[in-house]
Amino acid sequence: MEASPLLGASHLLRIVTDEKRARTVADLIVETFDPSQTAACAFALEDGATANSAQWAVEVFFDEPPDEDALRDLIGEATDAATAQAAQFSTVAERDWVEASLRGLRPVRAGRVLAHGAHDRNRRRANDISIEIEAALAFGTGHHGTTLGCLLALDRILKRRRPRHVLDVGTGTGVLAIASAKLLRRGVACGDIDPVSVATARANARHNGVGPLVRPVLSNGLRNPALLRRRADLIFANILAKPLRLLAPSLARAATGDGELVLSGLLARDVPGVLSAFRAQGFSLHERGDIDGWATLVLRRSAWPRAGIGSS
Repeated sequence: MEASPLLGASHLLRIVTDEKRARTVADLIVETFDPSQTAACAFALEDGATANSAQWAVEVFFDEPPDEDALRDLIGEATDAATAQAAQFSTVAERDWVEASLRGLRPVRAGRVLAHGAHDRNRRRANDISIEIEAALAFGTGHHGTTLGCLLALDRILKRRRPRHVLDVGTGTGVLAIASAKLLRRGVACGDIDPVSVATARANARHNGVGPLVRPVLSNGLRNPALLRRRADLIFANILAKPLRLLAPSLARAATGDGELVLSGLLARDVPGVLSAFRAQGFSLHERGDIDGWATLVLRRSAWPRAGIGSS
């Protein structure tokens, strides 16, 4: 469950359907509604089947009563009339989403990194780089395709080089910054536009033993000078397509000549526009990964120099 779960969520939309429709509805909600007021999750049912043989469910939490007719129309346009009619609306007690999301979160592995909740500490192996992140009021437990895609990109990058300076823009829960700090044993610059995310990331960094290395700051993009004290040779930006396009010039300026950008928060349809924005800044696609319909891009400058050239 990712997007921005809500402390006061009191209204629930639930549809039991197949995997494709469940993911379509969840993505539709994330793309359409304000993440500070709505959160969506799609998940496989534990028993693997229901009376109508569907195996997945999608749940959407709202902090205000939703327009049921308008939502059914929207869902019907994205899927079909039967899925829209299957939508069930109810009210829930505050914070029910926390318990529900924790039940569905399983450990996620990306190379040596194991992202998990407190309830799965016993699944850690001796050589794991363990990151304990609970479902919280910020994006990034490692389970979403975007966060996992960035962690896997980090694992591949570390197999060929050791970044000197890492920057995480839109840090959310801080999972990418924490993973980088643990793997590199270096300080990681990171920030987020949301004060709750900044507080959550700070707490998670302390909880994971890298508080001195990960000190998140409040920042709209890269406007906080603390994020620009030195240029970075590895930059994460796991946000959304529109802000990525807008941030392309500032991210390019923040990168060293041999820097790499790891971008995510992108549906497949978003990729061409984002690539176009970064090509205008001299970057080209090095690799792409797709998980659960979400794309993660690794970009390099079109004339990528050897390590050390162009750094500062």
